[in-house]
Amino acid sequence: MRLTIERMTYGPDAIAHDEAGKTVFVSGAVAGDVVEAELVSDGASFSKARATSVVEPSPNRVRPTWPLAPALGCTPWAALAYPAQLEAKHANVVDALARVGHLADADELVAPCEAPGTPWHYRNKAELAYVRNGRHAALGMYAPDGRTVVKVDEFPLLDAPERGRESKLVKNVSGALAYLAGSHELEIERVGIRRSSRTGDVEVAIWTPTGAFPRAQARRVLEDVHASSIVRVMTKGPQKARRVIGVERLFGAGSWSERVAGGTMRLSAPSFFQVNTVGAERLVELVLAALEPAEDDVAMDLYSGAGTFTLPLARACDFVDAVESYGPAVRDLRRNLEDAGLDNVEATGGDADREFPDDEADVIVVDPPRAGLAEDVVRKLSEQSARAIAYVSCDPATLARDLARFRELGAFDPVSVTPVDLFPQTFHVETVTKLVRS
Repeated sequence: MRLTIERMTYGPDAIAHDEAGKTVFVSGAVAGDVVEAELVSDGASFSKARATSVVEPSPNRVRPTWPLAPALGCTPWAALAYPAQLEAKHANVVDALARVGHLADADELVAPCEAPGTPWHYRNKAELAYVRNGRHAALGMYAPDGRTVVKVDEFPLLDAPERGRESKLVKNVSGALAYLAGSHELEIERVGIRRSSRTGDVEVAIWTPTGAFPRAQARRVLEDVHASSIVRVMTKGPQKARRVIGVERLFGAGSWSERVAGGTMRLSAPSFFQVNTVGAERLVELVLAALEPAEDDVAMDLYSGAGTFTLPLARACDFVDAVESYGPAVRDLRRNLEDAGLDNVEATGGDADREFPDDEADVIVVDPPRAGLAEDVVRKLSEQSARAIAYVSCDPATLARDLARFRELGAFDPVSVTPVDLFPQTFHVETVTKLVRS
């Protein structure tokens, strides 16, 4: 069928309508294209199709700078001009607030999408899949189907002080582990590479099940990578519920450091940190602008991670209650506080609902995972006497649901939502929402 693509979805696909008016989700197209497409599935309320040829290219269609981009799931929007990506992300946030949250003022609430960094070379981390075929092994990235692994020797999304060095880093790690696999039965789940152009740190993290592993040989073959840290992250459990059992230092520091928002953070391989450092700094600026913390304030940081917001708040406030459920991140947070000489933070490990702080906070920041806030956490936050809440979200749909819950409880109202593009070439977008007392 021939389809005119209308807009991008919050996902890798674009939206069109067939002759009967049914919604069609189209892969391989961008907004403004006229495409020939073949039907993939035909449901009762919508269909899925794959673009087979572009009949009339959109004015916003571009040739990706990375030839492999169309074949990979990590760059689904690479054929869409960057200004159009920002517009589409803004539209997706507005749509989620209106459709999911039923916020009639969504258009007025949502600011234009900010672009704090560059469209390419912005990531401080690369996640590589490991594939083995007999005695041969390689590192790669997943195709859009989420199953096929495409071998890669470069990753132009990775930050590097000199363009081109990122490709050498990925290629060297891949080659070293492929060589090691020729003489050892390696059980590798994935490989993470973190690099900071600010501190110069490079960490290679090899994720494996527990059990035997050629530690000395792995260290030796990875010497040419010039990493500051090489670690093995050991995991256990079923595929969909793997848990970290421990981290072995094979070489160097055993952790990775990054400078952000006027301080230095040190992170272990399992700990979360925003993949876009420049973007993370912009999030901190927006949170502090929303909260306007004062010297005598008590602050609360739920889902604090290793301290991206905790540390700046501790420097600005009298006291901070920080809660984080993930053990490695809690340990990193406590170490970062000690390294920074900050003793005005209570860092608590546990679920935000069960470990909700007893203190009455003046200002609050929440940065939950994609699932958003538990309903009971929204209720407990609404019972706080805080003057403002900054809600950092990575999913517009769960943000919209939670903002509707806040409004229903009548304690806090959203006054601004700022999308920030931490993930160019993808549909993902981060937002910072300011809520004030109703």
